[in-house]
This record gives sequence, structure tokens and C-alpha cells, in this order.
Amino acid sequence: MSTTAIVIALLIIVALAAYATHLLLRLKRQTQANQQASSERKAKADERRQQILTDIRYIAAAMLEDRCELSEGVVRIGKLFDVLSLSEQVAPDFPNLFIHYDLIRNHPIMEARQALPKQQRMKFDFERMKSEAELEQVILEEAKSIAKFDKPTTH
Repeated sequence: MSTTAIVIALLIIVALAAYATHLLLRLKRQTQANQQASSERKAKADERRQQILTDIRYIAAAMLEDRCELSEGVVRIGKLFDVLSLSEQVAPDFPNLFIHYDLIRNHPIMEARQALPKQQRMKFDFERMKSEAELEQVILEEAKSIAKFDKPTTH
């Protein structure tokens, strides 16, 4: 092999090594950027989760202090547990709240309620009031625990 061929071969090897190094550095930067973005998303999700848990505790405290009607508090707390995907996990701890929630969660509200015939509104009201009367005290007892609630350990 001639000296020129050896030099060309070495230049090709050096060029390929430089390109491989460039690609590896680019991959490393991209991986770091992805990890940072993932960490930031996780931090935002954790912050949002903590805010929702704070809201749940606040609503429970408001129910105990008569600043929030029982059924309204139950619906709000139930929906927030749903948002956190914790309903199934915490339902055994707060069974009466979830019994009432399951009964009233799909009752129409505001304009949808007003659009119903009077008989249908009265039927929904009767179901809600009957459940409230039966479960009010035990729901308020559960609200005491909810007011101190912290997220359960996850798997």
C-alpha cells in the first residue's frame, strides 16, 4: 500500500471517529434534555397533585364548618379524588362519602337541572335529601379524616 493510500485511510478513520463522537455528544445532550423535561413535567404534576390534595382538605374543612353544603362538598371531593385516580383506593376509607357521591354524581346541575321537568327535579332532590339525612353524620365524621388527608402510599 502506498503512503497516500495510508494517509487517505487514516483521514477517513479520523473523519468517521469525529462524526461518531459528534453523534454521541448530540445523543448525550438530547438524553439530558429529555431527562430534564421529564423531571420538570413530574415536578409540575406533583405540584398539581399537592394542590388538589390541599383543595380536598379545604373542602372537607368547609363542610365541617358549614361553609359548604354537604352534597356540594361530597361531589367536589369525589370529583377531585377521581382526577387524582384515587377514588377506588380511598373509597374503603370513606365509604359513606362515596355512597352519597355515587348517588348524586350524575344529577344534573345549573342549566341542565333547570331544563328538567319539575317532577324529575323533585325526584332528584328527594333522592339527595334522603341520602343526606341518612348519611350526614357519618359523612361529617369522614370529613374530619379527609381534612387531614395526605396522599396514600402508591405502589
